[in-house]
Amino acid sequence: MEYVEPAVSVANCLGAPLCKYFQYHRKLNDYVRNFNSIRDKLNSKMEDIELQLKAELLHPVGKIPKKGVQNWLEKVKAMIGEALDVETKVSNGRYLCRARNGKLVDEKTREMQTILDDAPNVSESLVIDGPHVGFPLPTSELVGEKAVRDEIWKCLRQEEVSMIGIWGMGGVGKTTIMKHIHNDLLKEPCKFDKVIWVTISKDFNIIKLQDDIASALNLKKDLAEEGNTVRRAAILLEMLKKTGKYVVILDDVWDRFSLEEVGIPEPSSSNGCKLVLTTRSKQVCNRMGCKDMLVRPLSEEEALILFLSRVGPNTVQSTTIMPTLRLVVNECAGLPLTVVVVAGTLKGEDDPRIWKNALNELKRRIGVVEGVETEVIERLKFSFDHLKDMKVKLCFLYCALYPEDFEIRKDELIECWIDEGFIDEMDTRQEMKDRGHAILKKLEDNCLLENAIGQLEWPCVKMHDAVRDMALSITSMNPRYMIQAGMQLKRLPKQEEWRADIEKVWLMNNFISEIPEDMSPPNCQLLTTLLLQHNRIEKIPNDFFAGMPNLSVLNLSFTNIESLPDSISELKNLTALLLGGCQELRHLPCLSKLQGLKKLDLKWTDIEEVPEGMDMLINLRYLDLQVFTLNDIPAGLLSKFCRLQHLKIDLSKAKAGIEEIMTLENLECFEGRFEDWQKFSKFVSSLQQSKKNLIQYRLVVSLDDLEFRIYDKSVIIIGYNFCEGELIMLPFDVQYLKIHACQNLRSLTDGIPCLENVIDLRVCTISDCQDIEYVVSMPFPSASRHPFQSLERLDLYHLPKLREVIKVERIGSPTTSILAQSATFAQLKVLHIWGCSSMKTLFLHWLLPNLQNLEEIQITHCRRLIQILGAPTSEDEENESDALIKFSLVKLRELKLKSLPELEIICSRSGVMVCDSLRLIDVDECYKLKRLPPFVPLAGNGQPYAYAPPSLVIRSSTEWQESLEWDDPSFKSVLQPHFLNR
Repeated sequence: MEYVEPAVSVANCLGAPLCKYFQYHRKLNDYVRNFNSIRDKLNSKMEDIELQLKAELLHPVGKIPKKGVQNWLEKVKAMIGEALDVETKVSNGRYLCRARNGKLVDEKTREMQTILDDAPNVSESLVIDGPHVGFPLPTSELVGEKAVRDEIWKCLRQEEVSMIGIWGMGGVGKTTIMKHIHNDLLKEPCKFDKVIWVTISKDFNIIKLQDDIASALNLKKDLAEEGNTVRRAAILLEMLKKTGKYVVILDDVWDRFSLEEVGIPEPSSSNGCKLVLTTRSKQVCNRMGCKDMLVRPLSEEEALILFLSRVGPNTVQSTTIMPTLRLVVNECAGLPLTVVVVAGTLKGEDDPRIWKNALNELKRRIGVVEGVETEVIERLKFSFDHLKDMKVKLCFLYCALYPEDFEIRKDELIECWIDEGFIDEMDTRQEMKDRGHAILKKLEDNCLLENAIGQLEWPCVKMHDAVRDMALSITSMNPRYMIQAGMQLKRLPKQEEWRADIEKVWLMNNFISEIPEDMSPPNCQLLTTLLLQHNRIEKIPNDFFAGMPNLSVLNLSFTNIESLPDSISELKNLTALLLGGCQELRHLPCLSKLQGLKKLDLKWTDIEEVPEGMDMLINLRYLDLQVFTLNDIPAGLLSKFCRLQHLKIDLSKAKAGIEEIMTLENLECFEGRFEDWQKFSKFVSSLQQSKKNLIQYRLVVSLDDLEFRIYDKSVIIIGYNFCEGELIMLPFDVQYLKIHACQNLRSLTDGIPCLENVIDLRVCTISDCQDIEYVVSMPFPSASRHPFQSLERLDLYHLPKLREVIKVERIGSPTTSILAQSATFAQLKVLHIWGCSSMKTLFLHWLLPNLQNLEEIQITHCRRLIQILGAPTSEDEENESDALIKFSLVKLRELKLKSLPELEIICSRSGVMVCDSLRLIDVDECYKLKRLPPFVPLAGNGQPYAYAPPSLVIRSSTEWQESLEWDDPSFKSVLQPHFLNR
C-alpha cells in the first residue's frame, strides 16, 4: 500500500500527458492533414492579400502598404518557412519519433491558425498615403518676376499669412510662376507634408473640385459613392485634417466660393496650412480673404530676352531685323504668353519686310479694340491668322471644343480631325496620321498648343486658357456653330436654338440625361457634325435624326443609350458612327443604307449580334468590333470590307477566319484577342508569310477582358499554360511583350524560343508567373543568339521562383568571354523588380559590360535579396584576382531600394561603383544595408573623394543614415549634404 498512493499520484500527474502522447503517436496522419490544410489556407490568404495589395499600389500611385499589413505578411512568410522545416522534419522522421512530431505539427498548426485569424480585412483598403509630398509639374522657363516670386516664398514661410492671392491679366504668367513655386515646394518636404495643385477654370464645379483634391490625396474612391455635396465636404474635411501641413494651390479661380462648402479647412497659423490661388481679378482675392499680389508684365528687357530665346539664332544675328524686332516685342505688352506666341509665329523669318508687316498688323489690331483682355485676344489672333492653311486653322479651332484645361490625347485628336475631313484623304491611314502630327507640330511651334502628358503617360496637348478664349471668340462669330461643350448642361438646347442653317453642334462632356419625347425633330438640313459623347443620355426619340439628311459625324460614345432610333438608318451621308463605351447598347437598326460610312466604332457595347445590313458597308476604313458579348462574327463578313485600314476585333468566338483578315490588302492596324496559341500562331505565321507590314498591331492571347497600355506593336499573353514542345510564334518586329499569370514557363527563352529572332522588342513585362526561374537562359557557345538585344525596359512583378535575371550555361569557356559574344540587354535603360522572393543577387559582375545604358534600377519587396552587384567567385571566373573590382554603370541615374529585409550589399567591399551620372539613391526598409559603396570621383593629391554631383539626393530615414558604417570619413563628409529625410 505504501507504494500505491505515490503510484496513483504519478499516474494522475502523467495521465493527461500520456494520453496526449499516445494521441500524437496514433493520429499523426490526421494532425499532418490538418497542418497541410491550414498551411494551404494561410498561403492562399497571403497570395490574395498580396494581389490586392499590388493592385492598390499600382492605381493610384503614391500609396504604401499599411504597417499592420506589412507586419502580417512578414509573419506569414516567416511562418511558411518554419512550416516547410516542420514538414521536412516529419517526412524524414523515424517511427519512434511520431509522438514528438505529432506534437510539433499540432503546435505549428495552432500558430498558423492564430496568424490566419489575424489576417487583414480584405474588404478594407490595405494601403495608406505614401510619404511623397507631390509630383513635379511640367512647366516652361521663367523669365523675370523674381520680386513677386520672392514675395510668395516669404509669405509661405510666414505663419501670419495663410491665404495668398496671385492676380494679373490673362497670359501674364501667373500659372507658370505657381508651377515653379509648386515644384520648389516639393524640394522642401520638411516644410509641408503635401502640396496639392488643382485647376479650377471658368466653369466652377464644386463636385469636380472636391474630386480633384481627393484625387491629389489618392483618396478619390472615398468620395466616389457619395453624391451629397455637404456629406462630401465633411469627408474631404477629415481627409485634409489627417494630411498634416499642406499647401493647396488653386489655379485659375474666376469667382469667390466657400471653403467650408467644398470641405477645405480654413488655413491658419495654428494648423500651419496654406492656400494659394491665381485669378485675373483682384476682387476675387479680396473676397476670398487673401493677401493679394499683382503679377506685372515683363519689363522691356525681360520681354526681349524671352522673345529672342524663342525666335531663333538666325533672326537674332540679323542687324537689319533687330530694330523692327524690338518694336514687335513692345507691341506684345510684356505678356509672356503673347511674347512666345508671336515669337513662334515669326520664328525663322529673315525677311525684314515680313517683320515690318507683322509690326504694322499688330498695331492695327490693337488700335481698333478697347479693353485689356480684348487686346490680348487680338495679339493672339495675329498668330492664328498667320496659319496659312485653312484646314490647319480648323484643326486648331477644334481643340477649343474640349473643356478648359483639358488634356487632349494626340492620337484621339487626330482621329477626330480625320472624321471631320480636316485632313485630306490619302492612300493610307498612316499618311493621314502623319499629316495630323505635322499639324500638331505646327501648332506647338506657334505656341498655340502646349505639350502635356496625360494619364498612363499618353502624349497630349493643352490650350492655354487665354488662347482658348481667342479660339472661342473666333468660333462664336460663326452663327452656324452651336458650341456648348463642357458647360454642365442637364438638358438639350431648346427647340429654337436648332436653327435650319446650323452646321456643327458640339454638346459633349455635359450632364444631358434625356432628349424629350415631345420635342419635334430638329430641322437642320445643313448639319454635318453632332457630338453628344460623354453625356448621360439613355434614350433618343425614334425620329430625332429625321431632319438631318447631311449628318456626316455622329458621336454618341460613352452615353447610356440602350438602342439607336430607326431614323439613323436613313443617314445616307454618315461617314463616322461612334458608339464606343455605350455599355448599355444592345440594339442597332439596319445599317444597309449607310454605304458612305467609313468609320464604325462599337467597342465595349453590349450587342450580341452583328448589326443587320453591316455587310453592305463596303466603304469602311475603320472598324472596332471589340465586343465581348458578341456571339459570332459570320464567316465572309470581314472579307467584304476590302478598303479596311484599321480593324479591332475579338476573334475568340468568330467564325470569320484568319484567312479573311489576310485578304484585307489595305489593313495597316490590327488589334485582336485570341483564346489559344494555335489560332494566334496561325495568325502570326500567315502575317509573316504574306509579308504584310502592319504599322500597328496589338495581339492578346487571353481568356480575360483585360486592357493594357498600347504600344505600336504589342503582344499580350494572359493566363496561358505553356506546354513543352509547343510551337509558339511571335512577330519578329514586336515592340512590347507582356506575359501575365502564365504557367509552366521556366524561362522566356526556353518557353518562347523564337525570341532570339525578335529584333525590335523595346519593353517586356512579366508578372504573376509562378514558375519563372530566369528571364533569359542562354546555352553557349551560340554566336547567333542575342535575345533582348534591343530591350529598353524590363518589368518583373511577383515572380516567386525567379532566381536570376539571366543564366548562362557555360560550355568550356569563361562567362565573361561568353557574354561578350552577346548583345543581350545592351540597350536596357529601366529595370523594375517587385515581389521576387527567391532572388539573392540581382546581377553578377560578368553581366555589367552589357548594362552600360542602364539608367534606373528599382527593386521592391524582394525578401531574400542579399546583394545588388555580385562579386566574382571561383565558380564564375577562373582567372579573377582579389584586386579592386570596378562595377561600372556609367549612365545609372536612379537606384531605388525598398522593403529588402536581407539586403546587405550594393556591391562588394572589394568593389567600387563607377556611376558618374547617379542622381538619386532611395533606400527604405533595408535594415541590414549598412554601407554605401564608393561611387563619387577621386580627387587625387592624397584626397580620396572630391565631390558628389550637385544634384545628387540620397533619400532615406534618419535612423538608416545614422546606422551607416563608413570605411573612409571623407566619403561620409562628401555625401552628408546630399541626404534627404523621407
